Amino acid sequence: MRGLHSVLFWSFFAVSSALLFLVALVLFLVTWPFDRDGRVLHLFSCAWAQLYFWVNPGWHLHIEGRERLPWHGPAVLVANHESLGDILVLFGLYRPFKWVSKASNFRLPFLGWNMYLNRYVRLVRGDKESIAKMMAASERWLDRGVPVLLFPEGTRSPDNQFLPFKDGAFRLALSKGCPLIPLVLTGAGDTLPKHGMLLKFRANCRVRVLPPVDPRAFPDAATLRDHVRDLMLAEKARLEAEVAGAPRN
Repeated sequence: MRGLHSVLFWSFFAVSSALLFLVALVLFLVTWPFDRDGRVLHLFSCAWAQLYFWVNPGWHLHIEGRERLPWHGPAVLVANHESLGDILVLFGLYRPFKWVSKASNFRLPFLGWNMYLNRYVRLVRGDKESIAKMMAASERWLDRGVPVLLFPEGTRSPDNQFLPFKDGAFRLALSKGCPLIPLVLTGAGDTLPKHGMLLKFRANCRVRVLPPVDPRAFPDAATLRDHVRDLMLAEKARLEAEVAGAPRN
């Protein structure tokens, strides 16, 4: 049954992505004259991503603290990274922001092309020139009052445990003096597989938006990084304990 479910899902995913990219392209052309920050297109992309939760009755998503995210104004958002499903989950925030994503994702048919239209920020991991360009592009979006979202681990965790955090997001928040907002998620690893194409029937995904952290209260990026990581680790433990104690559907 999982095999049939996966075949049906990926078939729907391929067809819907092609059709919805055409809608995104039209929306980009229509809104460009009055929406140079791409807020409307990004919100459409949020709905596109949530479609794949709606068609999977065993996948559930619960988000707490969404009101802490700004509609307007700069902020650096940081989230832990469990799986490719994190993308679908975090689009469920329905708030304007620009993803920082690895450059290879922009080459994906339809989804990657939509990332170009949204002007998300590309990054080649380990490439110093690319990192500098990513930081500059992120700073430009923050100057325009658009938040940016980064995974400070830099890559997906193989076992849902936190990897070491890199400094980029924290240097960015310090350089701009803007709020840094931690996002803690759990359960996303039960949506899309890390390896292979076989999906799970059930996923209980939760996101908790923590209160903004003022980077100006910290002397350097490393201290800010360690403080935020500790906050996120503690919150993830609380989330997992709550999920474990909740009754099954």
